[in-house]
Amino acid sequence: MNGLPPLDPKYLQELLLELLNTPSPTGFTDRVVDLMAEELNQFDQLQVRKTTKGALLAEWLRGDQPARRGLTAHLDTLGAMVKEIKSNGRLKLTQLGSYPWPTIEGEGCSVRTSAGDIIRGAVLIDHASAHVHGKKTAETERNQDHLEVRLDLRTSSPEETREAGIEVGDFVFFDPRVEVSRGFIRSRHLDDKAGAACLAAAVQALSTAGLAPAVSSAFHFSNYEEVGHGAAAGLPDSLKELIAVDMAAVGEGQNSDEFHATLCLKDSRGPYHHGLNTRLKQLAEDHHIAHRLDIYPYYGSDGEAYWRAGGDVAVALIGPGVDASHNYERTHLEALTATAGWIMAYLLAGDR
Repeated sequence: MNGLPPLDPKYLQELLLELLNTPSPTGFTDRVVDLMAEELNQFDQLQVRKTTKGALLAEWLRGDQPARRGLTAHLDTLGAMVKEIKSNGRLKLTQLGSYPWPTIEGEGCSVRTSAGDIIRGAVLIDHASAHVHGKKTAETERNQDHLEVRLDLRTSSPEETREAGIEVGDFVFFDPRVEVSRGFIRSRHLDDKAGAACLAAAVQALSTAGLAPAVSSAFHFSNYEEVGHGAAAGLPDSLKELIAVDMAAVGEGQNSDEFHATLCLKDSRGPYHHGLNTRLKQLAEDHHIAHRLDIYPYYGSDGEAYWRAGGDVAVALIGPGVDASHNYERTHLEALTATAGWIMAYLLAGDR
């Protein structure tokens, strides 16, 4: 990446692993927001604060100039809450965010009680044993009516489950199962902790090199993206541009892969800002950043949330390629470093 300060891949990866191992389903994000706030507060150039909504805003200002550029990544993830305590003492779930129900079958999970206790369990269908149910195990539809949490408790009734402190509305965390292998990072919730780590790594690289953004900039870490309104509030009114840093979807028919950063030109709600896209493409070419261009038919972002809330800014979307999105995801360190480099290139570029 020509002309950019050196990036610390170890810092990026270690921060990402810490984020991934900190549960943060939508609605339960205080711990991960505090973690990121502690990380950013080590950079004296930043003014860091929580928003009323519980998101995190860090501004890197030049003199009295208000922030004109913004970048946003989200720290909330998919998850679940207890919808019902069933007659057998097991739990029925309601989703936090949107994902196909079959993608959580067999997953280990933790239920957090209102008292703060953690009770382990696993997500299974209600006809899980082939030795008991025969063909019904394969034929059972994987949906909210048939998937349940089998708790690691001696319970066979709602009363016994409630005695352990579990109640309707308790949060359920799915195990991320983080593993690093040959440069690949496999985990749930790379969407969008990968983007958040890239953003922090870019800030760290600039700070270490004694550099600053060309214009005052704001870094926003939202906490309600998975339910559609993460960046609808909490950004400075002075912004002229906003880049959402979120995963690039990898799969059949897509141009994205796990080794490049990607610029999303259009998603399910329409195209992003052509002028800003053109500038970002040029920056990637000028700095030899490994990148792809793509379109995602089933995708929305925090950039659009800000647009729908009335944000009068140019919006673009970049991010690392992530395989098996909203499932057991995977990316590669090459895509992460390319994304962080692209962020630095944007921050250092002068106005055009």
